[in-house]
Amino acid sequence: MTHPTKAGDIKRTWHLIDVKGKVLGRVATEIAQKLMGKSKPYFVRNLDCGDYIVVINSSHVATTGKKEKQKLYGAYSGYPGGLKQKALWQVRKEKPTEIVRHAVLGMLPKNKLRDRLITRLYIYPEEEHPYKTKFDQ
Repeated sequence: MTHPTKAGDIKRTWHLIDVKGKVLGRVATEIAQKLMGKSKPYFVRNLDCGDYIVVINSSHVATTGKKEKQKLYGAYSGYPGGLKQKALWQVRKEKPTEIVRHAVLGMLPKNKLRDRLITRLYIYPEEEHPYKTKFDQ
């Protein structure tokens, strides 16, 4: 008989992902799946089964093609003329962690668990991070 997963059965582990030189979309899918906990045998969609993810070297993530100049990140204020857009190279210079966060957030399910899932994602632009004790290094 298959037993239903309860919140007490969930075990969270820590993963360190170095994205230096890796393609943004491919590494974002890997991060999103670990945040959701889809690789675990007790995964259920209605519970938060995911792990903690620490991403380092986010300022060195790679993109393919002409995305560096053509990919736009935008925000609309709701007012006429209120559309603000920045290219990928501008976002990389100002907030390098937002590139990975935006890609992963788009791959998470659009439901009430999404905000809870993204809180376990820690992104750092370089190799330095405060969670060194969580990993066997």
